[in-house]
Amino acid sequence: MILSDWDIKVYINKGLLVIKPLYNDTIRENGVDLRFGRHFCRFKKNREIIVDSNSPNPNEFLECVEVGEEGFTINPLEHVLATTEEWVELPHDIVGFVNLRSTFARLGLYLPPTIIDAGFKGQITIEIIGSSLPVKVYPGQRFLHVIFARTSSPVWRPYKGKYQGQVGVTPPKPD
Repeated sequence: MILSDWDIKVYINKGLLVIKPLYNDTIRENGVDLRFGRHFCRFKKNREIIVDSNSPNPNEFLECVEVGEEGFTINPLEHVLATTEEWVELPHDIVGFVNLRSTFARLGLYLPPTIIDAGFKGQITIEIIGSSLPVKVYPGQRFLHVIFARTSSPVWRPYKGKYQGQVGVTPPKPD
């Protein structure tokens, strides 16, 4: 079942769902909108680099920056990692389905399917794929829409993985 704005407010008021900071326009009809944080990483353009998925070294293939009011430009067809401004904590009976807000999709940006697991705590690191044209984005802009769904029962093993508690852009970690 997808949570309504009323359900989301109840979960937040009871302290079961945490979103900090929580703005007046965060809670929407059937989900929440999250904002760009200040950390972005772009993948280096070097065909000589081979990323070993068993032991990735992010310093070899990522260039990370903290941006201010000047914003960050996502270049054509470029893959970047961004983070949310908000810290979120999901209870053991809620999962989040992450979507790009339609304004950004209409600018040609794309977001691969992303799930926030029940029990996750942290800022959300998200991959964004650039449009056919450069698109400038800014910290504080609402860019993600998260739809929460209640599981049929609390999950037996809530998320306790390698990205638990992440702050800022978190590069890939080996299993």
